[in-house]
This record gives sequence, structure tokens and C-alpha cells, in this order.
Amino acid sequence: MRIAEIRTTEIDIPLRTPFKTALRTVESVHDVLVRVMADSGECGYGEAPPTAVITGETIGSIRTAIDEIIAPTLKGMEIENIDGIMHRLEKCMVKNTSAKAAVDMAVYDLYAKACGKPLYQLLGGSNKQLETDLTISVNPIDEMVRDSLEAVSRGFRILKVKVGKGDQGDVDRMIAIRQAVGKGIVLRVDANQGWEAKQAVRLIRAMEDAGVAPELVEQPVKAHDLDGMRLITASVETPVLADESLFDAKDALTLLQTHAADLLNIKLMKTGGIWQALKICSIAEIYGVECMLGCMLESKLAVSAAVHLAAGRSIITRADLDGPALCRVDPYPGGPVYDGPAITLNETPGIGVDAGFAFAE
Repeated sequence: MRIAEIRTTEIDIPLRTPFKTALRTVESVHDVLVRVMADSGECGYGEAPPTAVITGETIGSIRTAIDEIIAPTLKGMEIENIDGIMHRLEKCMVKNTSAKAAVDMAVYDLYAKACGKPLYQLLGGSNKQLETDLTISVNPIDEMVRDSLEAVSRGFRILKVKVGKGDQGDVDRMIAIRQAVGKGIVLRVDANQGWEAKQAVRLIRAMEDAGVAPELVEQPVKAHDLDGMRLITASVETPVLADESLFDAKDALTLLQTHAADLLNIKLMKTGGIWQALKICSIAEIYGVECMLGCMLESKLAVSAAVHLAAGRSIITRADLDGPALCRVDPYPGGPVYDGPAITLNETPGIGVDAGFAFAE
């Protein structure tokens, strides 16, 4: 079975509420969809969000990379030669990690379908159920408290709270949310690079002293500020999770060898797909460092690919895969079942999500 065609299109799905972080505000999931078709007629599907503030990519750059560079490079290759495809995909362009990720997951989808197995089983997993957190956007405190209580009423036991405004207000946000939801809810703090290093130490310690008890703090400083990450990791009790500082296996080695993070957040749009993400998992396993599997603003298609990876590797102990829960509608048939915080995989071969409707002539 060989790759006969690779096509792209776009999808736009409204969000329940605007998604607000220290970096941006977004009101809908407007992503690129990819279809990889084999000469047998079987298809695999992938997705890539344009996240310019993190990966540098736009809708136009993603589609151009796939249509003009990646598609001609991979056409005619045997689906069973998964490593050969991924080597060629990695080498055909220097960056463009989201474009690569969309094609990567579509190829894996097609490969697993050819094997007649759900993807997570081919990745070595047997865990059929995951629990995701839910993101609380950065807003005025009373609004964040309302959003947190509404999330808890929907069954979410883990909240990832966006901060990063860089003042005492971030501490006040977390104190108010903790008081509102009680001690039984897990709180994760995500600054999205919004603090300076010494400021981060002060704010995190203030949260600790106030009894907020965050499970972790995600990417407190700029992605390139590894000295700052190292200072924070050594100075606070709360584990530090690297996100924007981690794109590839080399980054993972640097972070772990220099003790710049306690935990790693793997996102397919940063790694360039499942194949590269597996390398980070292997490094994390060697160092005994747990990983989170996260997502950008992705719909069920891309998130489901991440779900299969999370179910496939035991070093991934946390899931931030709330993209479908943030969307107002789900246009896709099939795939893992998303019921509030619970994500349940099924036995459908491949990733399981059917995006064929988006490519109808």
C-alpha cells in the first residue's frame, strides 16, 4: 500500500468561550486538516492548528508546506515503511513542526488501519481510559471563579489555570479559585512564559504559603530562558513543567541534564508528530521523569492522535487534552469518546476519527 495523494483543507469550529492566555485570545478552532490517501483508497487524517506565537506557523504556511513540499516528497512511499516515511518527513523541511505533525498523524492513522489495530495498541499501550484537565482562561478573578465552579459541575477534577499577568493578581486568582473549589480539586498553574525568573519564584512561593497547593507550574518564563527555569526549579517546592522550552529530543536532553524542569509537556504540534514525540518519551523514561501530553487549540481529530500516544506510553502520567471540551460542537464521527474529563478509547483501527466530510467534492 503506497501513498497516492496528500490533500489539505480547513475547518472552523466555534469555542464555548474565548480562550485567553498571557499570549493570545482565540474564539474558534480554525485549523488545517490533512488527508493521506493510499492507492487502495484507504485514508488517514491529521490536523494542525496555526499557533504563530509558539510554532511560528499560520494557516497559509501550514498548507503551503504540506501541499508544495511534504506531499511531493512522500508520494509513492510504502505505508508499511513507517520509519522511512518519518525520516523523509523530518528531513524535507527545517521547521514547520505543526505541518509535519498533521501529516505524521495521518500516516500513523493509515498505518494502523492497514494493521487492523487501534493506534494506541501499536504504540505499546493497553490503557483505554484517560482523565484530562480543563483550561480556565485568564480573566477577572470573579469570572475565573465562575468558570472554575462551572468546570467542577461538569465533572472536571483537574483545572489548568491560566495566569502570567506578572503581579500579585496572579496569586489572588489562584487563592480565590482554591477557596471556591475546595481542596479536593487539583490545580495546575500555567503562566505561558508570562513571568520573569525572580518574580516567578516570589509568586509561586506566595501561592505555596497561601495554601493554594498547585500540582505544578507550567512554563513560568520565556522558552529560551533556561537559566531562569533552572533557578525556579531549584527555588520552589512546586514541580516545574517545561512546555514552550520543549520542542524536540535535544531540548528534552538539555532540560533534564541541566535540571531546568521537573516534568515535560509533550505536544505533537511542537515535536512535529508522534514519531518525534516517542523519542522524547524514551529520553524521559531513561531519566525517570514523568510527562504530560498536551495540545494546542485543536479539535477532536488532532487531540485523538495525542490520546492514542498518551495511552501508549506509561511515562505519560498527565493529560491536558481538553480541546474537544472547549469546542461548542463536534463535527467528527468516530474516535475516542469524550465525556467531560473522561476519555475512552475504542477498538476502531487507526485513530478512529473520520474527517472525510471535510474533503467532499
